Amino acid sequence: MTEELPELRASDTDRERVAEVLRDALAEGRLDMEEFEERLDATYKARTYGDLAPITRDLPAAGVTPPSPVSMVKQPAEGSGDWASRIVGGEGSSQWGVAIMSGFERKGRWTVPKRFNSFVFWGGGVVDLREADFADREVVVNCVAIMGGLDVIVPPGVEVVVRGIGIMGGFDQREEGVRGDPGAPRVIVTGFAFWGGVGVRRKLTRAERLRIKEQRRQEKLERKAGHQGEREELEGGSSHRDALDMGHAATRDALDQARSVHRDAMEQHRDMMRQHREERRRARHEERDERRRGRD
Repeated sequence: MTEELPELRASDTDRERVAEVLRDALAEGRLDMEEFEERLDATYKARTYGDLAPITRDLPAAGVTPPSPVSMVKQPAEGSGDWASRIVGGEGSSQWGVAIMSGFERKGRWTVPKRFNSFVFWGGGVVDLREADFADREVVVNCVAIMGGLDVIVPPGVEVVVRGIGIMGGFDQREEGVRGDPGAPRVIVTGFAFWGGVGVRRKLTRAERLRIKEQRRQEKLERKAGHQGEREELEGGSSHRDALDMGHAATRDALDQARSVHRDAMEQHRDMMRQHREERRRARHEERDERRRGRD
Protein backbone atom coordinates (compact mmCIF):
# COMPACT_ATOMS: atom_id res chain seq x y z
CA MET A 1 0.00 0.00 0.00
CA THR A 2 2.84 2.40 0.85
CA GLU A 3 4.50 1.80 -2.51
CA GLU A 4 1.33 2.92 -4.28
CA LEU A 5 1.07 6.26 -2.47
CA PRO A 6 3.44 8.20 -4.78
CA GLU A 7 1.13 7.39 -7.68
CA LEU A 8 -1.90 9.02 -6.03
CA ARG A 9 -3.00 12.22 -7.75
CA ALA A 10 -2.26 15.44 -5.84
CA SER A 11 -4.95 18.07 -5.37
CA ASP A 12 -4.70 21.87 -5.59
CA THR A 13 -4.84 21.96 -1.77
CA ASP A 14 -1.85 19.58 -1.56
CA ARG A 15 0.18 21.74 -3.92
CA GLU A 16 -0.70 24.92 -2.00
CA ARG A 17 0.44 23.37 1.31
CA VAL A 18 3.79 22.49 -0.22
CA ALA A 19 4.02 26.06 -1.59
CA GLU A 20 3.44 27.37 1.96
CA VAL A 21 6.38 25.28 3.21
CA LEU A 22 8.56 26.77 0.47
CA ARG A 23 7.52 30.33 1.35
CA ASP A 24 8.44 29.72 5.00
CA ALA A 25 11.81 28.32 3.92
CA LEU A 26 12.45 31.42 1.79
CA ALA A 27 11.53 33.75 4.66
CA GLU A 28 13.88 31.83 7.02
CA GLY A 29 16.78 31.97 4.57
CA ARG A 30 16.83 28.20 3.93
CA LEU A 31 16.23 28.78 0.20
CA ASP A 32 17.51 31.56 -2.01
CA MET A 33 15.20 33.20 -4.54
CA GLU A 34 16.36 31.08 -7.48
CA GLU A 35 15.84 27.81 -5.58
CA PHE A 36 12.46 29.00 -4.35
CA GLU A 37 11.24 29.88 -7.85
CA GLU A 38 12.44 26.54 -9.26
CA ARG A 39 10.73 24.52 -6.52
CA LEU A 40 7.55 26.59 -6.65
CA ASP A 41 7.33 26.05 -10.40
CA ALA A 42 7.82 22.29 -9.88
CA THR A 43 5.13 22.33 -7.16
CA TYR A 44 2.41 23.77 -9.39
CA LYS A 45 3.40 21.36 -12.18
CA ALA A 46 3.28 18.30 -9.88
CA ARG A 47 0.59 15.73 -10.65
CA THR A 48 1.16 13.08 -7.96
CA TYR A 49 2.41 12.81 -4.38
CA GLY A 50 5.54 11.23 -5.82
CA ASP A 51 6.21 14.49 -7.71
CA LEU A 52 5.67 16.58 -4.55
CA ALA A 53 7.79 14.47 -2.16
CA PRO A 54 11.30 15.58 -3.31
CA ILE A 55 10.39 19.28 -3.24
CA THR A 56 10.26 19.57 0.58
CA ARG A 57 12.31 16.50 1.56
CA ASP A 58 15.31 18.56 2.78
CA LEU A 59 13.24 21.18 4.62
CA PRO A 60 12.32 21.01 8.35
CA ALA A 61 8.58 21.16 7.67
CA ALA A 62 8.71 18.17 5.32
CA GLY A 63 7.71 14.77 6.66
CA VAL A 64 6.12 11.44 5.75
CA THR A 65 2.69 11.13 7.34
CA PRO A 66 0.04 8.71 6.03
CA PRO A 67 -1.49 8.84 3.58
CA SER A 68 0.84 11.44 2.07
CA PRO A 69 4.64 11.12 1.76
CA VAL A 70 5.04 14.88 2.21
CA SER A 71 3.80 17.07 5.05
CA MET A 72 0.59 18.78 3.98
CA VAL A 73 0.29 20.92 7.14
CA LYS A 74 2.04 24.26 7.30
CA GLN A 75 4.56 24.39 10.18
CA PRO A 76 5.58 28.01 10.73
CA ALA A 77 9.08 28.64 12.00
CA GLU A 78 9.33 28.85 15.78
CA GLY A 79 9.15 32.46 16.86
CA SER A 80 8.19 33.65 13.37
CA GLY A 81 6.59 37.07 13.74
CA ASP A 82 7.44 37.11 17.49
CA TRP A 83 9.33 40.30 18.30
CA ALA A 84 10.67 38.88 21.56
CA SER A 85 12.77 36.39 19.58
CA ARG A 86 14.41 39.28 17.68
CA ILE A 87 15.52 41.20 20.76
CA VAL A 88 18.71 39.23 21.40
CA GLY A 89 20.85 41.50 23.58
CA GLY A 90 24.61 41.81 23.18
CA GLU A 91 26.67 44.54 21.55
CA GLY A 92 25.43 44.32 17.99
CA SER A 93 27.19 43.01 14.91
CA SER A 94 27.92 46.48 13.44
CA GLN A 95 28.41 49.76 15.28
CA TRP A 96 28.74 52.30 12.48
CA GLY A 97 28.59 53.04 8.75
CA VAL A 98 30.59 55.73 6.91
CA ALA A 99 30.44 56.95 3.31
CA ILE A 100 32.66 59.78 2.02
CA MET A 101 32.00 60.46 -1.64
CA SER A 102 30.78 56.86 -1.77
CA GLY A 103 28.10 54.71 -0.19
CA PHE A 104 27.42 52.01 2.42
CA GLU A 105 24.66 49.52 3.26
CA ARG A 106 23.72 47.67 6.42
CA LYS A 107 21.06 45.15 5.45
CA GLY A 108 20.04 41.53 5.70
CA ARG A 109 20.51 39.48 8.87
CA TRP A 110 22.46 41.59 11.37
CA THR A 111 22.14 42.77 14.97
CA VAL A 112 21.43 46.45 15.56
CA PRO A 113 23.36 47.76 18.61
CA LYS A 114 21.82 50.06 21.20
CA ARG A 115 23.33 52.95 19.21
CA PHE A 116 24.30 52.79 15.56
CA ASN A 117 26.23 55.78 14.15
CA SER A 118 26.18 56.62 10.45
CA PHE A 119 27.93 59.42 8.56
CA VAL A 120 27.78 60.41 4.88
CA PHE A 121 29.59 63.23 3.07
CA TRP A 122 28.85 63.66 -0.61
CA GLY A 123 27.55 60.14 -0.59
CA GLY A 124 24.71 57.92 0.53
CA GLY A 125 23.93 55.19 3.00
CA VAL A 126 21.19 52.63 3.74
CA VAL A 127 20.38 51.25 7.20
CA ASP A 128 17.90 48.41 6.60
CA LEU A 129 16.31 46.93 9.75
CA ARG A 130 13.68 44.69 8.12
CA GLU A 131 15.52 41.40 8.73
CA ALA A 132 17.68 42.57 11.62
CA ASP A 133 17.76 41.49 15.27
CA PHE A 134 17.97 44.12 18.02
CA ALA A 135 20.38 44.35 20.93
CA ASP A 136 17.75 46.14 23.02
CA ARG A 137 14.05 46.95 22.97
CA GLU A 138 14.99 50.56 22.18
CA VAL A 139 17.78 51.39 19.72
CA VAL A 140 19.12 54.69 18.39
CA VAL A 141 20.15 55.22 14.78
CA ASN A 142 22.28 58.39 14.74
CA CYS A 143 22.47 59.91 11.25
CA VAL A 144 24.80 62.70 10.09
CA ALA A 145 24.29 63.67 6.45
CA ILE A 146 26.34 66.49 4.89
CA MET A 147 25.54 67.10 1.26
CA GLY A 148 24.40 63.52 1.11
CA GLY A 149 21.54 61.24 2.01
CA LEU A 150 20.75 58.44 4.45
CA ASP A 151 17.83 56.04 4.20
CA VAL A 152 16.55 54.18 7.28
CA ILE A 153 14.21 51.29 6.39
CA VAL A 154 12.11 49.70 9.15
CA PRO A 155 9.70 46.74 9.03
CA PRO A 156 5.95 47.08 9.72
CA GLY A 157 5.14 46.92 13.43
CA VAL A 158 8.17 48.87 14.68
CA GLU A 159 7.58 52.19 16.45
CA VAL A 160 9.64 55.07 15.02
CA VAL A 161 10.63 58.32 16.75
CA VAL A 162 12.40 61.04 14.70
CA ARG A 163 14.47 63.64 16.59
CA GLY A 164 16.95 64.87 13.97
CA ILE A 165 17.80 68.48 13.11
CA GLY A 166 18.05 69.74 9.53
CA ILE A 167 19.74 72.89 8.22
CA MET A 168 19.00 73.39 4.54
CA GLY A 169 18.10 69.72 4.77
CA GLY A 170 15.62 67.60 6.66
CA PHE A 171 14.49 64.43 8.41
CA ASP A 172 11.54 62.43 7.13
CA GLN A 173 8.73 62.60 9.73
CA ARG A 174 6.08 60.51 7.92
CA GLU A 175 6.54 57.32 9.97
CA GLU A 176 6.63 59.03 13.36
CA GLY A 177 3.53 58.51 15.48
CA VAL A 178 2.61 55.16 13.94
CA ARG A 179 1.89 52.81 16.83
CA GLY A 180 4.03 49.70 17.02
CA ASP A 181 3.00 46.11 17.64
CA PRO A 182 2.97 44.81 21.24
CA GLY A 183 6.54 43.86 22.20
CA ALA A 184 8.06 45.42 19.08
CA PRO A 185 11.29 47.42 19.43
CA ARG A 186 11.41 51.19 19.31
CA VAL A 187 13.74 52.89 16.81
CA ILE A 188 14.86 56.46 17.52
CA VAL A 189 16.26 58.25 14.46
CA THR A 190 18.34 61.24 15.47
CA GLY A 191 21.26 63.31 14.17
CA PHE A 192 22.02 66.23 11.88
CA ALA A 193 21.48 66.99 8.18
CA PHE A 194 23.19 69.89 6.35
CA TRP A 195 22.38 70.25 2.68
CA GLY A 196 21.26 66.67 2.89
CA GLY A 197 18.42 64.49 4.03
CA VAL A 198 17.51 61.49 6.14
CA GLY A 199 14.60 59.39 4.91
CA VAL A 200 12.60 56.95 7.04
CA ARG A 201 10.57 54.33 5.18
CA ARG A 202 8.48 51.36 6.26
CA LYS A 203 8.73 48.43 3.82
CA LEU A 204 8.02 44.71 3.66
CA THR A 205 10.81 42.23 3.05
CA ARG A 206 11.16 40.71 -0.38
CA ALA A 207 10.01 37.34 0.98
CA GLU A 208 6.88 38.91 2.47
CA ARG A 209 6.13 40.75 -0.77
CA LEU A 210 6.49 37.46 -2.62
CA ARG A 211 4.21 35.76 -0.09
CA ILE A 212 1.53 38.43 -0.63
CA LYS A 213 1.97 38.16 -4.39
CA GLU A 214 1.44 34.40 -4.22
CA GLN A 215 -1.60 34.86 -1.98
CA ARG A 216 -3.11 37.32 -4.43
CA ARG A 217 -2.35 34.92 -7.28
CA GLN A 218 -4.19 32.14 -5.45
CA GLU A 219 -7.14 34.44 -4.75
CA LYS A 220 -7.19 35.39 -8.44
CA LEU A 221 -7.20 31.71 -9.43
CA GLU A 222 -10.03 31.01 -6.97
CA ARG A 223 -12.05 33.93 -8.35
CA LYS A 224 -11.37 32.72 -11.88
CA ALA A 225 -12.50 29.21 -10.94
CA GLY A 226 -15.65 30.67 -9.35
CA HIS A 227 -16.38 32.75 -12.44
CA GLN A 228 -15.81 29.69 -14.62
CA GLY A 229 -18.33 27.76 -12.52
CA GLU A 230 -20.84 30.58 -12.86
CA ARG A 231 -20.29 30.66 -16.62
CA GLU A 232 -20.77 26.91 -16.85
CA GLU A 233 -23.95 27.20 -14.79
CA LEU A 234 -25.19 29.98 -17.03
CA GLU A 235 -24.23 27.99 -20.11
CA GLY A 236 -26.04 24.99 -18.67
CA GLY A 237 -29.13 27.14 -18.12
CA SER A 238 -28.75 28.50 -21.63
CA SER A 239 -28.52 24.97 -23.02
CA HIS A 240 -31.67 24.05 -21.10
CA ARG A 241 -33.44 27.09 -22.51
CA ASP A 242 -32.21 26.21 -25.99
CA ALA A 243 -33.55 22.68 -25.58
CA LEU A 244 -36.91 24.05 -24.44
CA ASP A 245 -36.95 26.44 -27.37
CA MET A 246 -36.17 23.58 -29.75
CA GLY A 247 -38.95 21.53 -28.19
CA HIS A 248 -41.37 24.39 -28.52
CA ALA A 249 -40.30 24.94 -32.13
CA ALA A 250 -40.80 21.24 -32.90
CA THR A 251 -44.27 21.39 -31.31
CA ARG A 252 -45.15 24.46 -33.35
CA ASP A 253 -43.93 22.76 -36.53
CA ALA A 254 -46.03 19.68 -35.76
CA LEU A 255 -49.09 21.84 -35.08
CA ASP A 256 -48.52 23.79 -38.28
CA GLN A 257 -48.19 20.55 -40.22
CA ALA A 258 -51.39 19.18 -38.62
CA ARG A 259 -53.24 22.37 -39.47
CA SER A 260 -51.96 22.17 -43.04
CA VAL A 261 -53.15 18.57 -43.36
CA HIS A 262 -56.51 19.58 -41.88
CA ARG A 263 -56.84 22.47 -44.32
CA ASP A 264 -56.02 20.20 -47.26
CA ALA A 265 -58.55 17.63 -46.10
CA MET A 266 -61.22 20.30 -45.68
CA GLU A 267 -60.44 21.69 -49.14
CA GLN A 268 -60.77 18.22 -50.68
CA HIS A 269 -64.06 17.72 -48.84
CA ARG A 270 -65.40 21.03 -50.14
CA ASP A 271 -64.32 20.11 -53.69
CA MET A 272 -66.10 16.77 -53.40
CA MET A 273 -69.25 18.49 -52.10
CA ARG A 274 -69.19 21.01 -54.97
CA GLN A 275 -68.72 18.19 -57.48
CA HIS A 276 -71.57 16.23 -55.90
CA ARG A 277 -73.90 19.27 -56.02
CA GLU A 278 -72.95 19.87 -59.65
CA GLU A 279 -73.72 16.27 -60.58
CA ARG A 280 -77.12 16.42 -58.85
CA ARG A 281 -77.93 19.66 -60.64
CA ARG A 282 -77.07 18.14 -64.02
CA ALA A 283 -79.16 15.06 -63.17
CA ARG A 284 -82.21 17.23 -62.34
CA HIS A 285 -81.80 19.18 -65.57
CA GLU A 286 -81.61 15.96 -67.56
CA GLU A 287 -84.79 14.61 -65.86
CA ARG A 288 -86.63 17.84 -66.59
CA ASP A 289 -85.56 17.73 -70.22
CA GLU A 290 -86.71 14.10 -70.52
CA ARG A 291 -90.16 14.96 -69.15
CA ARG A 292 -90.52 17.82 -71.59
CA ARG A 293 -89.56 15.65 -74.52
CA GLY A 294 -92.14 13.02 -73.36
CA ARG A 295 -94.92 15.58 -73.32
CA ASP A 296 -94.07 16.79 -76.71
